[in-house]
Amino acid sequence: MPFNPHTPKDVSDMLAAIGAKKIEDLFDEIPKELRIESLAGIPDALNEMHTGKLMMARAAQDGTPLNFIGAGAYEHHIPAAVWAVTTRGEFYSAYTPYQAEASQGTLQLIYEYQTMISSLTGMEVSNASLYDGGSAVAEASLMAIRAHRKSRSQRILVPTTVHPNYRKVAVATATGQGVRFEEIACPKGQLSVADLKKYEGEDITAIVIQQPNFFGVLEDVDAITDWAHANGIMVIGSVNPTSLAILKPPGEWGAKGADIACGDCQPLGVPLSSGGPYAGFLTTRMEYVRQMPGRIVGRTVDASGHQGFALTLQAREQHIRRGKATSNICTNQGLLVTAATIYLSLLGPEGLARVANESHRRTNELVAALTRIKGVKLAFDRPRFHEAVLQLDRPAAQVIAELASRGIVAGFDLSADYPELGNALLVCATETRTDADIKAYADALAETLKAAVRAA
Repeated sequence: MPFNPHTPKDVSDMLAAIGAKKIEDLFDEIPKELRIESLAGIPDALNEMHTGKLMMARAAQDGTPLNFIGAGAYEHHIPAAVWAVTTRGEFYSAYTPYQAEASQGTLQLIYEYQTMISSLTGMEVSNASLYDGGSAVAEASLMAIRAHRKSRSQRILVPTTVHPNYRKVAVATATGQGVRFEEIACPKGQLSVADLKKYEGEDITAIVIQQPNFFGVLEDVDAITDWAHANGIMVIGSVNPTSLAILKPPGEWGAKGADIACGDCQPLGVPLSSGGPYAGFLTTRMEYVRQMPGRIVGRTVDASGHQGFALTLQAREQHIRRGKATSNICTNQGLLVTAATIYLSLLGPEGLARVANESHRRTNELVAALTRIKGVKLAFDRPRFHEAVLQLDRPAAQVIAELASRGIVAGFDLSADYPELGNALLVCATETRTDADIKAYADALAETLKAAVRAA
């Protein structure tokens, strides 16, 4: 049903108050040649019923395929209670608490979220929050430059094992501020201390380590962290929060732990949804808290001794002078943070560990089944979490297209981002995949490769 809050009288009264005769007068400073008469290509408006039918039809186009793609967005089981609570009006419409005292429920939820994320990462303090995992890497890099007072170079080392989209977002976000991202090639699918030797003695601000890395391989985070600290370099860990239920948290890497840890909350109760919205997390040591972008909610007591929650750090442009803000783009992705908090509350440490262990087990079963097929081999035979790179005897795009016609999302084609790997396919399995799912994928892939051989 159409709704316009401004009546013709409202409009005329407002125009009279500002001394304009008509609304078009408000835009007279725009040159006529830059204006358009209509929005070509925009269809006629639909009513509520027909809009609903259109959106249902569009959603149905996605279908319900068997999904074996990860690459930063993962299909995990989400208990029904997560979004039943998240979509309650009290949470659903409370985007961010600008007048915090009136939003005690939202503030308490954010406080619980910060506590859980700090616990998962082994760090002392968490913000709430950032856009996604990519922006979290960018903001962590900018934060490291502010925090590392002894470094003047603004150089950030980024291995190519870091998610390619994260690297692109970091470059787009931070290079305009003078940050220099220097990529380190990792042809073996893993960063080693030997790859870093050439940087010893140089002024480097920070290094980014993704764990597990984009290929699903586990990095030697202890050795890399200790090397970095021995050379006066801060360590930024980009981590999958589900993996932290069974892997060493960044706060315990090496002798001193990482300096900053970040990542994406998507695995924590946020469904796959065509690229977002998601929520990024960022944690650090208390000594760097004033360089952290975003906001922090603290627990306190009021004058009567009653427990309450308040924004205790608000280093955003909405709250302080823009030039003093630690970030002008970070935001509280409140709805996704709410879902992540409820998801973690429902699963608890043991439940999250079961999800992580089952995802790891299913991926090992998937790799074993697929590498038994002629024309498929494992690219990196190293410890992994729940993703792996397979090399095929033909372009991955062809295989992906053929399996898509059979209702299977085969994986992520690495050829554009990693041409040196040849016909490489990144596959993933989580706890949602069954024995039958894995067999269906293996059978379809074997048939596809055999058919291609016969056709040739």
